Formats: sequence, structure tokens, C-alpha cells
Amino acid sequence: MSGRSLSCSPDGIQKAKRALIRYSLTQKALAEDLEVTRQPIGKFFTGKPVDRNLFVQICDRLDIEWEEIVAEPAREPEVNQDNRIDVDIDAIVQTVRQKIKPGIQERCGTMRVLDMTQPIGLNDIYTSVNILEKITGRQRLGIDELLQQCTSKDFDKFGLSRITQKRIPGLEAVEKYPKLMILGKPGAGKTTFLKYLAIQCIEGKFQANRVPIFITLKDFAEAANKPGLLEYISENAMNHVFETDSILDRQFLGSIQDVITQGKALIFLDGLDEVREEDNSCVLKNIRDFSERFWNNQFVITCRIAAREYTFEKFTEVEIADFDEKQITTFTINWFQGKGVKAETFIKQLKDNNRIKQLAASPLLLTLLCLAFEESGDFPANRSDLYKEGLDALLKKWDAKRGIQRDLIYKKLSIHRKEDLLSKIALTTFEQGDYFFKQKTVEQYIIDYIRNLPAANTDEEELQIDSEEIFRSIEHHHGLVVARAKGIYSFSHLTFHEYFTAREFIIVKQSSETSLQNLVKHITEKRWREVFLLAVGMSPNADCLLLLIKQKVDLLLASDDKLQQYLMWVNQKSVSIEVPYKLAAVRAFYFARGRVRSRFLSRSLARSLARSRSVARAIARALDLARALDLARAIDIDLARDLARYLSLDSDFKKAQQQLQEQVPKRDSENEIFKQWWKANSQAWTEKLRVVMIKYRTTCHDWQFSDGQKELLNQYYNANKFLVDCLNSDCYVSREVRQQIEDTLLLPIAEIKQHQQQS
Repeated sequence: MSGRSLSCSPDGIQKAKRALIRYSLTQKALAEDLEVTRQPIGKFFTGKPVDRNLFVQICDRLDIEWEEIVAEPAREPEVNQDNRIDVDIDAIVQTVRQKIKPGIQERCGTMRVLDMTQPIGLNDIYTSVNILEKITGRQRLGIDELLQQCTSKDFDKFGLSRITQKRIPGLEAVEKYPKLMILGKPGAGKTTFLKYLAIQCIEGKFQANRVPIFITLKDFAEAANKPGLLEYISENAMNHVFETDSILDRQFLGSIQDVITQGKALIFLDGLDEVREEDNSCVLKNIRDFSERFWNNQFVITCRIAAREYTFEKFTEVEIADFDEKQITTFTINWFQGKGVKAETFIKQLKDNNRIKQLAASPLLLTLLCLAFEESGDFPANRSDLYKEGLDALLKKWDAKRGIQRDLIYKKLSIHRKEDLLSKIALTTFEQGDYFFKQKTVEQYIIDYIRNLPAANTDEEELQIDSEEIFRSIEHHHGLVVARAKGIYSFSHLTFHEYFTAREFIIVKQSSETSLQNLVKHITEKRWREVFLLAVGMSPNADCLLLLIKQKVDLLLASDDKLQQYLMWVNQKSVSIEVPYKLAAVRAFYFARGRVRSRFLSRSLARSLARSRSVARAIARALDLARALDLARAIDIDLARDLARYLSLDSDFKKAQQQLQEQVPKRDSENEIFKQWWKANSQAWTEKLRVVMIKYRTTCHDWQFSDGQKELLNQYYNANKFLVDCLNSDCYVSREVRQQIEDTLLLPIAEIKQHQQQS
């Protein structure tokens, strides 16, 4: 070897490689720094002779004393023509995969969330995720367009999370995009998906020619001595390989670097949103530099929606979709496998309760529902308790269980204050019927709230900045408010919108008489039904609220003399018979039967009945027995069952009914024949029907209500039925108030006043 050439010893090579990692350098980057070609750098790291001056420069750049790593002089061996080092990278990949497999399985093979008592196997519970290639909150749609996609009727059926855009399987998205940023709401399953990918990869079921590397970005950001990403990955891999030989350790370290340098890694960077604000810039720079330097590897990053405004230029951003019905079913079957509670029972209960079903679209909240259901084989009778537990999971537990501390955007805005603020936003928007609302509108609500807090800012510009930060915090920290289009938001679930609306009346305004009066004025509005049930359920004592509802319901018919007479007739019919049932239940039966009778005798309804498949079946529908018994059943199930049996077994009535049916042309007759028959006979046929109904149904009386009175009766009936539902819910109401409401249910105003005087 020439006197001007030096070569690196084997130990020196390993020391130099560790230094290379420590400074987040590659051989190519080192060559660029020293303004030389790759050839002499490659020689240096393979122990071949290089120019003495360059050898010293390399050592200086790596902060190594050159005398400590120089080898004894030796003759420079020959190199191949293109001066490259031949590396069997495929063999290295398989060796590394084998060594890290136990560590990946240990780290990614289980999951444990919320109040699970022990971890469960990932493959035992995992449910395939779907991906939206267009971010929902970036759609350029107006509120009117969103409402067209989801009408007010859909809100009850689908909630606010109905997604119409195309979904693709998660694995397909990872295959499609070599650099992928997966965004999602809190608890959407982002980390679980990355763990699943890592397990599939290491087991050879997905991208078996790559080495999976799983990094939790929060841990990386808080690592001692602030290593670069390359150094951290290498150290992290070493920690999960149990070598005892230092030489083997050094070889493995070199192999990891070779895998990354040759672009054979599948790198998962989980939880960008979990990085503390003070570490954010450093972590973003590390990811950017690393992904650009080692561009030929595959990357998947996860982050909560709206948590970071920074964009990685080369990454494709997608959104993890909410669970659909098929995914909910799959998850449920997996969860209850081998347990005492059957998945079929859970699924049936879920279908019967749409408000709870809406929550199941979130994997985190679905887990909460399964945990709650597993305890007793049923959902809690008081839904407000269940919803509060779900909100606690999003507001507190989800981060706390994983040791994540979010930045307190506004120092006076505690979790409790945030709940109060959300309650204010919920009531304001719900009263206006605004299921969707603009960001600027909500920010103004926030300003109005925070300006009254202790030591609040008085500067309007500062208040505006604070409101934007608070809104962003609520969106990405907790996921309770989500973007539906650019600048347009809604509560993540209609259930939460309703819950916070009820909370404003009961908790924030402490059930004051004024607030409850404002609530009960909505008693006839169907969309407020769930708010009332939640308000009753979360009230420490629901006496006042239920009595106000009762007063409001009674006033619906108070100004109409004819309807008051009708209630008097209902009461008289009820007390005229001796039955071992609650009088309120008997009144409910006669009230409903009378309403059905009035509807049935109208000419238009008789015409529609005669046109149906069977007059007998049409009469049964017109009688609407099931609906007639709804309120009676709610009050006294025995009465409803016995009267239903009586009505259905009246053979004389059936005979008369059959005779009327036979007079109508058969269903398969020509339409023209029927029209001629109806023109000639409809009046007489309808009169015969009226006579039969009066003869065999003594509950019937032709009241001839106007359309307006029919509507009032319908509202009154539904409101009373709902009042009884509230009484029968899991609410706290005194025995005296319960008895008072039942005793005066469906009574005319005069009777109610008389009852009050007597008591």
C-alpha cells in the first residue's frame, strides 16, 4: 500500500457505521458533504485503502480519532470494474426479518384499550379497515348540499356519519401508495391498523420482501439524547433482538442499515398527533429528511385529522373510514367469541336502538359498547350514563390510558369547561335545527363563552385566536366535532349533539324552571324526543321536568271544547266498566279506539279500504289495533293483552265483516268493473260499514273531528305516550309525582282541576 493510503480496521468500520447512524448520514450523504465521489467512501467502509488525507477528513466528519480505527498497512485488494460492493440484500432482508420477528410479534400482536382487564390477540379481534381516498373535511360543499345528501329523516336512521364516497380496503391503499399518510378521528383504529400491517408483513402475508419497522413517534420524540431517526430505528431494532455476542450485534446493526439503504424497509410511523408541541418541529424535520434520503423505502404515517397543518410533499393523504354494518358485525362476532354473551344478542339490541348503533361506527366506542354489554348482557337502562362513559373515553381516558398529555390550549379551559362549552354550542345549534354549522359561527360561540372566564383576554383579536385554537383542540384532541366539508362541521354523532343539548338544560343551567320551560315547549317535536329522554335520565330528580311536561301536554287540547268533551266521554266510558286495571290504561284504550273510529268513518278512508286487497284486512289496518294499544300497553300490559284478545275473537263481527267483503268485486276483477260498482254502491256500502262498526264496537262514536282537531288529537296522544315512556325509563321520580301523573293522564282539564283540589 502507498504511504499516502490508509485503511480502516474491522472494529473501526463498525465504529464508523455507528457514527454514521448517529449523525443520520448515509455513505452517499457523507460523500456529498466531503465533495468526493461514492467510490472512496465505499472503500473506507469496507476496509480498503483510501487516500490518507481523505481518511482523516472522514474521521473528522464522524468525530472519530483516526488513529483509533486505522488498520495495519496492507496491500489494496482489487475491486470489480464498477467499484461497487456486491451485497446479497435479499439474504440480509430474510436474516433481519427472522431476528426481529419475536420483537414485532411481542409489540404488535396484542391490543388493550379502555377498561380491558387484559390484552387480547390482535388477530382475534382485528376487523379490516376501509379507506377514503378523499378527505371528508376537504370537500368543497355547502350546507345545503350536505343536507341534500342526508335529509332530516336520515339523521334518525343514519346519524351524521353517512358516507357516500367510495371506500377501498386498507391493504389496497398501502399497496397503491408507497408513501401514505393515514388520517382519522380519535379511536378510528389507526394504530391497530399499523400493528396489523406489521404482523402481516413479518408473517410473510404482506410484502414479505420487506422488513417491517414500527416506530411510535411519541417515544422517538422523547428519547434520551435526541437521536436522529436512523439511529433511533437501529437502536430500537437492537433492543428487540437478544444477541449476547458483541460482534453479532455489530453485524446486525450493519444489516439494518443495509436494509434501509437498499430500500427494503416497510416503515410505520405511528401517532404524529401525539408528539408534544415543543418536539413537533424536530420530529417533522427528521421524518422529512429521512423519507427523502431513504426515498426508496415504503412509509406509512398515522395522524389524527386536523392535528397537524404540515404537509409532507411526497405523501398521499387518505382518511380511515367509520365502520359500516358489515364491519360492526365482524368486530362483534370476534369480540364475543367464546364468551357467555352471544354476539347475536348484542347485534339485535344494537339494531333496536339506533342512537346507540350510531356510536358503533367508531371502533373505540364500539369497544366501549361491547365492554358495557358484556357485563350484564344488555345496554344500561339509562342511556345518558352510557353516553357519558363514551364522552369520558374521548375526552379523558383514551389519551390518559396511553400516557399522552395534550397541550392545554387555553389554560382556563378544563375538561369540564369544554363540556360546558360543547353544551352551549349543542343547544344553540339544535334549537335552530342546524345539524351542520360553519366554523366561523362556532368560533363566535366560543368567543362569547371564554370572554366570561376568569382572567380572560379582553382583546378581540386575541379572543379570536384563542377561539380558533380551542375549536381545533376540540376537533383533533377529542373528535367530538368533525369536519363534513371545508369550513363546515357537525357533532361526530347525532347522539352526542342531543346529549350535550340535554346537558345544557340539566347540568349547566341546573334544571332551573326557566330552562325547563324552554325545553318543554318542544314536547310535540319529534326530533326533540331523545333530548327529553336524556334530560329525564340525567336529572338527579325528574319530578319538576315531568310535571312541566304533563302540564304542557294537557294544554294541547285545553282551548277546544269539543276535544274536552271527547276526553270527558273517554273518561265516562272508562269508569263505566269494572275491570282490574289502572284507569289510565283503560282511558288510553278508549281514547285510541275513538280516534281510530273517527278516521275510519271518513269517506276517503272507506274508499281506500275498498280498493285494497281485502276489505277485512283493510278494516284491521284501519282499526290500527297495535297503535290503539300502545299507550294502554305502556300503562298496564295486562289490560292491553286482554282487550286485544277480546277484539280479535269477536266472531259475530268477523261474520258481518266477511259479508261486507263479499259485496265488493274480487281483487282480480277488471278495474273498470270496480269503478262502476263503487260509483253505484259506495255510499250505501259505507253506511252499512258504519252500522256494523257501531253495532259491534260500542267504543265507537262518530265525532266528526275536523282535520285540525285530528292533528291536535294525534299530537296529544303521542305526547302522552311519550310522557309515559319517560316515566317508564330509568329515571328518578318520586312515587307521589308518578301517581299524580298516572291518575290524571288523558283527563279533561275540569277533571284534572277537581283531582288537584281533592289531593
